[in-house]
Amino acid sequence: MTSTPTAVGRVRRAPAATVGVRRRTLAVIGAILAIALAVVLSLAFGSRPVSIDEIADGLFSWTQGRTPSAIGAIAVQERIPRTVLGLVAGAALALSGALMQAITRNPIADPGILGVNTGAALAVVCGIAFFGISSPFEYLWLALGGAILTAIFVYNVGSVGPGGSTPIKLALAGAATTAALGSLVNAVLLPRTAAMDVFRFWQVGGVAGAGWGTMATIFPLLAVGAVIGLLCAPGLNALALGDDVAVGLGVHIGRTRVFAAAAGVVLCAAVTAVAGPIAFVGLMIPHVVRMLVGPDQRWVLPLSAAGGAVLLVLADTIGRLIGYPGETEAGIVTAFVGAPVLILIARRTRMRAL
Repeated sequence: MTSTPTAVGRVRRAPAATVGVRRRTLAVIGAILAIALAVVLSLAFGSRPVSIDEIADGLFSWTQGRTPSAIGAIAVQERIPRTVLGLVAGAALALSGALMQAITRNPIADPGILGVNTGAALAVVCGIAFFGISSPFEYLWLALGGAILTAIFVYNVGSVGPGGSTPIKLALAGAATTAALGSLVNAVLLPRTAAMDVFRFWQVGGVAGAGWGTMATIFPLLAVGAVIGLLCAPGLNALALGDDVAVGLGVHIGRTRVFAAAAGVVLCAAVTAVAGPIAFVGLMIPHVVRMLVGPDQRWVLPLSAAGGAVLLVLADTIGRLIGYPGETEAGIVTAFVGAPVLILIARRTRMRAL
């Protein structure tokens, strides 16, 4: 008699496992198709629509190193760098947001809300205003330093008091830090018209200034940050069960947090250095991915990267269309889409510690 319920339980659990595998498989296939569609749309639409034949001519000309034969094909070649930067930057920002949410166990954590973007922006602003920097390499290291210092400051402030660092305290510390650093950015820029002219387009966030040399500067850091972040996935799964359980499973919780946090900060800072402080990508995408495939970080992290790439490329394409004959920066589009998502998450999340 005792074996029957067990057998029934196994039968009932099997379909659930099958559905989980099916859903994750469909999510992977959907992500691949969405990336392909986003790339085609990015190459096809802009100040001048481009046909499929012109896209093919532009791509073949680019790969073979020859001059394209049509104006549309030339437009395709001009759009290739910004499409590649959109894919890479979106993937890095979404992966950074997923890592920060896993570390803090906070669904509204992302580089923008925790102040990392603003810290990187302040460092770049100071470099432009006081030291006259202009190269992507200088932007990169200043943004990296500002992001790291801001992340350390927010974590220390959020850890003060009983209970140590909690999701709510970290979010409040990040929001306060973002407001303070944003004020400092304005204080530095307002008296300096020349610095403001250099900074104002970068501040909005976008991929219009993409170039192969710029991307070559950040690719090594992005690759290292992405590999480290993905390797932290099993440890982050254990941390989600609680520190005591994670220690019992043999996970070094301090090392896992440090490596995952470092990877998230590096990814965010490298993108901010070349594309500006693009907000909400790291907030929206991991939340949507968890709704689709569950909380397993081995799936959440890579699918978040894919989703972020799709979102930023589509945001850049939409910005080119709605801003015609000019263009609207991708950072404005992601903020417009991300604000309702933040409100939805806040309404659905129970803040038990309040």
